[in-house]
Amino acid sequence: MQNLTPHNAAKTVYIVDGRRTPFLKMKGRAGPFSAADLGVSCAKALFTQLPFQASDLDQVIVGCVMPSEEEANIARIMALRIGCGHKVPAWTVQRNCASGIQALDAAYQSIALGKANLVMAGGTEAMSRAPLLYSKSMVEWFARLQMAKSAGKKMQAALHFRPYLLKPVIALIKGLTDPVVNLNMGQTAEELAYHFGISRLQMDTFSVESHLKAEKARIQKQFETEIAPLYAKDGSVFEFDEGVRADSSVEKLSKLKPVFDKFGEVTAGNSSQISDGAGMLILASEEAVKKYNLVVQAKIVDIYWAGLSPSLMGLGPVQAIIPLLRRNNLHFKDIDHVEINEAFAAQVLACLKAFNDRDYCQANLGLDSPFGELDPSKLNQNGGAVAVGHPVGASGARLVLHGLNLLKHQGGKRVVASLCIGGGQGGAILIEKVSQA
Repeated sequence: MQNLTPHNAAKTVYIVDGRRTPFLKMKGRAGPFSAADLGVSCAKALFTQLPFQASDLDQVIVGCVMPSEEEANIARIMALRIGCGHKVPAWTVQRNCASGIQALDAAYQSIALGKANLVMAGGTEAMSRAPLLYSKSMVEWFARLQMAKSAGKKMQAALHFRPYLLKPVIALIKGLTDPVVNLNMGQTAEELAYHFGISRLQMDTFSVESHLKAEKARIQKQFETEIAPLYAKDGSVFEFDEGVRADSSVEKLSKLKPVFDKFGEVTAGNSSQISDGAGMLILASEEAVKKYNLVVQAKIVDIYWAGLSPSLMGLGPVQAIIPLLRRNNLHFKDIDHVEINEAFAAQVLACLKAFNDRDYCQANLGLDSPFGELDPSKLNQNGGAVAVGHPVGASGARLVLHGLNLLKHQGGKRVVASLCIGGGQGGAILIEKVSQA
């Protein structure tokens, strides 16, 4: 049942500022930065713009889906590396693709309830460093070999080795596959394309537009106050999102073969890119704003989480955005900018159709009529994950940060940012610009 009770936080929660790294496209090998490296670099760049120190924070909360074995509780590692000191607690959250917004939600609740005044929250991910794993059969062989006590028993166990045991398990593929319905995320996009009659041409056209909008925004320096450069140990400098293709065209994308279904329509070109990146924001109470004389950009009005079938997970934004707006007595006409994560072109296009589909809204949201059409000009105005990439732990933070950027550069009052979530969930956040003397 949808919770449509009007949402009233005990305390107002402000967004002070934020930064993100460029999103680096995976190139077939481990990228130059670990997830902690990315998060630390992002946070340090952010603190150069702030009138307080990292040690003044009350908490650090970071979303990350696949921290390495060397970075357990990656939030704590980051907090110590940026100078928070031993006394600032830090914790890591995971809600698949929406982990960045989950971190913001946790920070939001802490401040709203008076448990904290100043929190850094966001997300980080180094998808290129997802490990190769031994299969269960190989692990069992190792176990039998280890348990053998005598030389004879060890030799007997060793003789059971077969070359096929060395075939690795690709953690990234496992992580992007739902174990309940046994579908990977691309196959769920194929399901939506079939259900809503979305053609390959529509997907490829949407994807090209994402690239062209992102490139136009870069040329116009729309990302200048959003992205902080990365500096690698070998002297390399990364200033922009690597996946944006200024020469993208429908003709080029039409030549790509389907990736997830031999007879499908979803390709690498109309899917989000596997990427490395981080995004961090500072959230503050009114007390912290006054104490440090902070200039705030917006306030968090509400956050909504929804569940749905894992096989239709791409419709999560519909399931989250509609209840979010309804319980705040708002409609699309009241929202100036909408950011929906582009996990797949088909998935976003399906959401646009579902918003205005009477049968879907009636069956899944209990509405008597369609919720209404979302004006495409309000959606992902500077491109999305198809172009810039989707480092899963960081994407939620990027969407919110870019929403702030849109309010700053293009005007308006309200932003909604939303993501579909592997496993069958959706998350949405509503932020509102504030006037400050």
